[in-house]
Amino acid sequence: MNSQIRRKGPFPSAGDVVKSAQLHIDSPQTRSASYQLAYQDNEFMLRDELRPVRLQLELLKPELIQIEKKIESTVVIFGSARIADSEIAEKQYNKLLEEFSVSPSDQELEKRVESARRALANSKYYEEARKLACLISAACQCNNKLTHVVSTGGGPGIMEAANRGAFDAEAKSIGLNIVLPFEQRPNPYITPELSFQFHYFAIRKMHFLMRARALIAFPGGFGTLDELFETLTLIQTRKIEPIPIILFGKDFWQRVIHFDVLVEEGMISHEDLNLFHFVDTAEEAWALLSRTNALSIEEEE
Repeated sequence: MNSQIRRKGPFPSAGDVVKSAQLHIDSPQTRSASYQLAYQDNEFMLRDELRPVRLQLELLKPELIQIEKKIESTVVIFGSARIADSEIAEKQYNKLLEEFSVSPSDQELEKRVESARRALANSKYYEEARKLACLISAACQCNNKLTHVVSTGGGPGIMEAANRGAFDAEAKSIGLNIVLPFEQRPNPYITPELSFQFHYFAIRKMHFLMRARALIAFPGGFGTLDELFETLTLIQTRKIEPIPIILFGKDFWQRVIHFDVLVEEGMISHEDLNLFHFVDTAEEAWALLSRTNALSIEEEE
């Protein structure tokens, strides 16, 4: 964001006011916390009663930055933070397999080997997410237009893969990181000036959809399911305009969620199954997005 605070109209800017406030004469009264300007008082801003203000600021800051950076539209890619790239997954599997060959009676180690085997099998999703993000970014970010910018949750796993794919295409990408009660960091492939941090999941999810032209959900856990089903609900209830929703990995999604049972039990209508599509490859996802005109470049020119 521009470091200069723009002045509009006859009123002084907030920056000008701060400078003026620093001209006061030092005294017990001016040293009091109560004398600080409210928006410069960190202790005041962190009070529980100020939660509504912090919510508004968390909505505004990323929005204003994206406007200033001319982000016109996005493609959102969700997925597990636990899926590693194939090289790392293979090394881990081979290491555990070697350990198990020495101690074949170790049941706990046997479980870890099986878990590593599954991780290696699932690493294909990392590679496909990286490939798809590269395809989207290379095709859409042209003529100095920031359209259909890949947007992720900013963490590791599938999120890293998608940001990495955009990075491969020498394109910009967005990361919407979330503060967690343990150490974590944004992945290194996010465009630095488009790396955001949120406290409120609700505001973060709003930002995922505010510019979204499509949503691709790779295999994931609670977070992925939460983000996917909120979007499906918003479209089903017509709270937002329909956008293409792609579920990557048909076998995974059909085993995890029995959509047909929801229809059979009358919990959703049969037409609701048309809100999403299954794919198994990056090329298939790209072809589907192209057919639905979700990534139509012509309309942006």
